[in-house]
Amino acid sequence: MLRKDPYALFLKYLKSERNVSHHTLRAYMSDLEEFLKTVDKPPETCDALDIRGYLASLGRQNLQKTTIARKLSSVRSFYSFLHREGMVEKNPARLTSSPKLPQPLPKTLSVDEMFSLMEAPGQGTGFPVLRDRAMLELFYSSGLRVSEMAGLDLQDLRLEEQIVRVRGKGRKERVVPVGGRCRDCLSEYLAQRTRFGDGTSALFLNSRGSRLSDRGIRRIVVKYGERALLARNLKPHALRHSFASHLLQSGADLRSIQELLGHASLSTTQRYTHLDVAHLMDVYDRAHPRASEGD
Repeated sequence: MLRKDPYALFLKYLKSERNVSHHTLRAYMSDLEEFLKTVDKPPETCDALDIRGYLASLGRQNLQKTTIARKLSSVRSFYSFLHREGMVEKNPARLTSSPKLPQPLPKTLSVDEMFSLMEAPGQGTGFPVLRDRAMLELFYSSGLRVSEMAGLDLQDLRLEEQIVRVRGKGRKERVVPVGGRCRDCLSEYLAQRTRFGDGTSALFLNSRGSRLSDRGIRRIVVKYGERALLARNLKPHALRHSFASHLLQSGADLRSIQELLGHASLSTTQRYTHLDVAHLMDVYDRAHPRASEGD
């Protein structure tokens, strides 16, 4: 039988203060019930050894590392709450290490695939087509995140200087170049935009004249990804990854790419070196006269 006091208080906190979804709440409940059943003692009396023992029991079940990391995250959140509420003197989960998770390589499109995507909206002159074409070009030209794209305002664009001001994670600002083709597409779009959104500063608008949301942008990218026969569910982040990978393949240095992407750490940007090696290996296999010969 679970001890209800701290457990119930934590669930109440999740529902009333953090306003988590029903799905998230059920995941927390499942993880914590399993943890409390495994340690078989009041949660206020658990220490770091108990938590490590719980992790060891998860390891013996041959669970995936991502599943173990999620369960540990639930326990950490639980004890952070108990410590904050004064129900435990120390947080026993604070120094418990998560399993090292594999870092998946970013998915990218080839240069030819990116060109096909840029051409997918067609040559129409209506508002939606001009908007979508400008947005796709800006994704590839400047390597923006979808949230950054949705947050752009008119005053962030300085087309005469071919730059855009971007507010990234943590509201950190950076200035990113805008390519010539992208500048032209944005100019065409802005000429139409004035008819739709006089009451908002948002750069990209939906059909109602208000700011286009993250979800709306994702739907547009998916639509043109399917139209260009690239993927069933193309994500905007793939365009950002393609931007970085293609720069690296063309000789750009990692520090410059880090600045363009707005990465706080160079180690995040270094993931693209793996993609560059894969690209070089592919070029080698296709071009070297003895690459395909046996020993």
